[in-house]
Amino acid sequence: MLKDFKIGNINIEGGLCLGPMAGVSDLPFRHLCKEMGASLLVTEMVSAKAIYFKNKNTEPLMKIDKGEHPVALQLFGSDPDIIAQMAASIEERDFDIFDFNMGCPVPKIVNNGEGSALMKNPKLVEEILTKLVKSVKKPITLKIRKGFNDDNINAVEIAKIAEAAGVSAVAVHARTREQYYSGKADWSIIKAVKSELDIPVIGNGDVVDGKSAKEMYEYTGCDGIMIARAARGNPWIFKEIRGYLNGESIERPTKDEVIDMILKHCRLQMQYDDEIMAIRKMRKHVAWYTHGMKGSSALRDRVNHIEKYDELESLLRSV
Repeated sequence: MLKDFKIGNINIEGGLCLGPMAGVSDLPFRHLCKEMGASLLVTEMVSAKAIYFKNKNTEPLMKIDKGEHPVALQLFGSDPDIIAQMAASIEERDFDIFDFNMGCPVPKIVNNGEGSALMKNPKLVEEILTKLVKSVKKPITLKIRKGFNDDNINAVEIAKIAEAAGVSAVAVHARTREQYYSGKADWSIIKAVKSELDIPVIGNGDVVDGKSAKEMYEYTGCDGIMIARAARGNPWIFKEIRGYLNGESIERPTKDEVIDMILKHCRLQMQYDDEIMAIRKMRKHVAWYTHGMKGSSALRDRVNHIEKYDELESLLRSV
């Protein structure tokens, strides 16, 4: 059932995409998801204005490893000229696709008229995407939501604007901005977008395992599936979905395999951050990896008080 599809001239083998998550889908985490079978990786979102003003915190977000391909760099912003100019200025970097964010629901992004706030302004969307497509040679993808709220369900309209502007694929999160990540994702909107477009459509929302992935494929007819929150603490989800869709029986990782993955993740993190910073970044990941594990609450509390890899390993091995 897994399908290959193309984004511009880039082949996406198997159609399983890791969605962008601020503070989560950094290079070490993307590396693990790639190993586990993700077909396309997307970076954390990068502000076009931050590139323009040479913000020092932006550079690490744009770091790409040679083993990641295909990988998309996700931009966000609301000024068409700055977005187009900054995209052109970084196009020579080692990524394959530009992704533009119109899905982020976070208030500080929305209040700036960026992210999912753009869903309310189709005219501006058309200007942004037209200028962005003209400014670069690499293919452009777009991440959108069902709409801004229940009174403004316009994913189909925005997706058709994107296709007309020259965008190469659209990913649809089947919730409104008002929903954030709560409630049930409305897959019918993915199906509706797919029925109206000739370019690939990637479905996003409530895919948590092989069974739900199969159900989304069959119901919506989507070309690919994007997994974000369900991959936190669970990079195995890509392997699980691939196995399920190929009719294989995939067992959940054992406690020892989870611990080994946490430590591998931490070692990767330490290749890009000093030890203390890496351990601090790993705290949230440890919480996700160990969710539901016996004694996980006490473990998370203890992890929050350590700052050395050896301490983390000793703690996890003693669980």
